[in-house]
Amino acid sequence: MLRKNLALKLFVTVIAASLLVGCNKTRDYKNSSRATGWKMNAKEGGFQYDPKTKEQETGPGLVFVEGGTFTKGRVQDDPMHDWNNSPTQQHVQSFYMDETEVTNLMYLEYLDWLKKVFPPSDENYRKIYEGAVPDTLVWRNRLGFNEVMTNNYLRHPAYAEYPVVGVSWIQAVEFSNWRTDRVNEMALETAGVTARNARYDAKPGETFNTETYLNAPTLTYGGNDSITRGGKKSEAIAKRSKDSTNLYIQRKDGILMPGYRLPTETEWEYAALGLVGIRNYNVYRGKKKYPWEGQYTRSGKRRSRGDQLANFKQGDGDYGGIAGWSDDGADITAQVKSYEPNDYGLYDMAGNVAEWVADIYRPIVDDEFNDFNYYRGNVYTKNAIGEDGKVKVVTMDSIVYDTLSNGKIIARNLPGEILQVPVDENETYLRTNFSKSDNRDYRDGDKGSSRYYQSFADDESESGESNKRMYNSPIQKVYADSLGELDRQYDKSSSRTTLIDNEVRVYKGGSWRDRDYWLDPAQRRYFPQDMATDYIGFRCAMSRVGSKSKKGKRPRN
Repeated sequence: MLRKNLALKLFVTVIAASLLVGCNKTRDYKNSSRATGWKMNAKEGGFQYDPKTKEQETGPGLVFVEGGTFTKGRVQDDPMHDWNNSPTQQHVQSFYMDETEVTNLMYLEYLDWLKKVFPPSDENYRKIYEGAVPDTLVWRNRLGFNEVMTNNYLRHPAYAEYPVVGVSWIQAVEFSNWRTDRVNEMALETAGVTARNARYDAKPGETFNTETYLNAPTLTYGGNDSITRGGKKSEAIAKRSKDSTNLYIQRKDGILMPGYRLPTETEWEYAALGLVGIRNYNVYRGKKKYPWEGQYTRSGKRRSRGDQLANFKQGDGDYGGIAGWSDDGADITAQVKSYEPNDYGLYDMAGNVAEWVADIYRPIVDDEFNDFNYYRGNVYTKNAIGEDGKVKVVTMDSIVYDTLSNGKIIARNLPGEILQVPVDENETYLRTNFSKSDNRDYRDGDKGSSRYYQSFADDESESGESNKRMYNSPIQKVYADSLGELDRQYDKSSSRTTLIDNEVRVYKGGSWRDRDYWLDPAQRRYFPQDMATDYIGFRCAMSRVGSKSKKGKRPRN
């Protein structure tokens, strides 16, 4: 009897162990759902998902910047007494950033694409190209001879690898949007999803847009599902996936990248400091002055001792040093990668050209409300939906043009893009994190940001100006009549007290025109978003999806 009981116990133990092993095998959930236990990617149907999830690939021109905590703001002396960048503790998510500023060659590729897809010879498209061309007249000086830059800097091959200038903040944003679509278009072609060389065979005005492909793929490339070569029709441009689902590529497939964009001010400052290579308590607490280690602009290394580490103005009448013994090797801008990168691998985060960032300028940084991915400038929009329940895609006849304060005309949207409208009560009702579409002036001291503010009228003065504005800045008005002639109404008011409003953007970093004070990544200045200079350029960034670090999951103890 005792032997039978022992045998029975042994049998039960073996069965339990085998079941446990079996359970452990099924718990990897490689081929089944963690939620339902159903098989995934089964031929009979079910949810289609690639279990081999991939880490986000690094886009063209970008380097990885691992996020973390740092002290944002001024940590050195403030001889300018701006009081606009008090130190605050901030945390930044990981992201990607261009290793160099956008160059003339990169921007010329953009202009060439616009000229082919939206020919300026066609009156319907002429203003699209003209609105994207940089302002080369920024080089002119009433008491200086700079015509050689005016005529050559953008297009001469000698300046191909120099940072583009004369680009407004608005133009920089449009370039970033264009870049997103071209990179994703190439990714789909490389994956064999779209037809080979479809980007070259589309007709004028018919182009690829990432959001259009995701929301209405049949409307990609103007809604044409085939292309014609040599009089013969070829395969579909928006070809479906090769698997059994026969669906178009979606975000869950991991092929399409997040959008290129301008970095936020916090991202830019964090990346410029390059704290990843330094494990020093004082540096972590915000004692670092430049993108490089040390308190001076000259190299202390044995092989390069005494060399300037950036391109900046060293004194009155001194933009490059003595002939034959040049301090920084440049008088105007310098070719990208002329100086050593910081510890993230980013070049020219101090000097050469200052750079646009995404933020609206305000003298204060409201860290009491938010200390994570800080950014001022959110204007939330959504896709416009037509009466048929489908998204509205911009066509040649529905392009909207904006006349800027300086009289320049730009296209607000391009054919092939989805029309955007402000979010409404359907998205904001009973939400605690946002209550309206435009949040640019949130908690900056205006009446609308006060706790008990309630609007009972239009709040407009006799002159028609809004009294809601926190900052009494000039209002320049430009109108276009039916013949296209511009009526420019310059604000001649003598009661204006500031240039700050919702149309000015932050730019960071010193330039070839600036003294070394502005090389400190913490320094911040502002400029109208629709104007350009000969010393402000830009570089793009991209958000990272997934893990904070490229190393993957943290090991368990």
